[in-house]
Amino acid sequence: MQDYNFPDASGWFGEYGGVYVAETLMPALEALKEEYLKAKEDPAFWAEYEQDLAHYVGRPSPIYHAKRLSEQLGGAQIYLKREDLNHTGAHKVNNTIGQAILAKRMGKKRVIAETGAGQHGVATATVAARFNMECVVYMGAEDVKRQAPNVYRMKLLGAKVIAVESGTKTLKDALNEAMRDWVTNVDDTFYILGTAAGPHPYPMLVRDFQTVIGTEAKAQMQAMLNRQPDVIVACVGGGSNAIGLFHPYIDVPNVRMVGVEAGGLGIDTASHSAPINAGTPGVLHGFKSYLMQDEHGQVLGTHSISAGLDYPGVGPEHSHLHDLGRAEYHGINDDEALAAFHTLCRTEGIIPALESSHALAWAIKEAPKMTPDQVILVNLSGRGDKDIDTVATASGLEL
Repeated sequence: MQDYNFPDASGWFGEYGGVYVAETLMPALEALKEEYLKAKEDPAFWAEYEQDLAHYVGRPSPIYHAKRLSEQLGGAQIYLKREDLNHTGAHKVNNTIGQAILAKRMGKKRVIAETGAGQHGVATATVAARFNMECVVYMGAEDVKRQAPNVYRMKLLGAKVIAVESGTKTLKDALNEAMRDWVTNVDDTFYILGTAAGPHPYPMLVRDFQTVIGTEAKAQMQAMLNRQPDVIVACVGGGSNAIGLFHPYIDVPNVRMVGVEAGGLGIDTASHSAPINAGTPGVLHGFKSYLMQDEHGQVLGTHSISAGLDYPGVGPEHSHLHDLGRAEYHGINDDEALAAFHTLCRTEGIIPALESSHALAWAIKEAPKMTPDQVILVNLSGRGDKDIDTVATASGLEL
């Protein structure tokens, strides 16, 4: 797709994005935008970022040919982009490194974050420890229970974890509380937002920090296969790992881009987290995008076995790519994701995050419909250690 250049100067991806916040936050967002635009033009900023990605995060993450899984399925070859091998165990650290360097440039000593599955919270606590910053992480009380190992990791790293008891006690409510904290403490606090959503400039800067995934993948696939994959696929909650993989491929027309939303108990039920498949455009958490809402604009409850996908909205660039027809978005339900989780464990010796298992499940369903000379690249966005209690419970086991 030629001439794709979003967002515009006001933060819009077509009709999505923008800034819908209280006046008290406007100066902070403007200051963040100005600092980031200066940093984008500063080679020293990117040199520090790339130094940390190489020597602290452990990039580049490899691409792995899941040969045994591919043989078992009998269709397309499945390759995995191994973001699960990053320091802290997920793609989230690509973004927190970048935002922490920005916070340091702005003289901020306190950072806050919201988290669902805990991976963004761990990544934020990690960089806060490294940069000697006070760290507070908001997490829904329900997610605190189902992601206990990550809660402990955050505390080990020195973060204060606040369990949010309001609403459905999940990611949406954690984000509400993080926004309230930021409004109250905006003078000395930097909000490290965890996904490519929220008010401008967050969708842009989070995407930019995550495009390292797709940029590496393009070079690695060319080196491995002398061509690009036929399909690239990633899970979509807020959508940061997906937009990080997709963005460098937007202008590569023969590569199909597939985002996978959490179908929960089924997209035809009320228990899922699939705003593109089942929602309508609306405003939440400072931006406009597809949103799960009723006819009165009230945000609906969500469900996913994966805490990181349990969110009623989606990053605005995904909504734009959907409307343009450049990317397609499908739903995978809880049972399908669980089956994919177990399949990858048993065939390749890799324990994937439940979030990533949604993307993997789509690939497992589609690969047999394709030919063995075709290639699907799955972004394995995180590792599944954090999910073993959830998986054991869902499988009827007691640890």
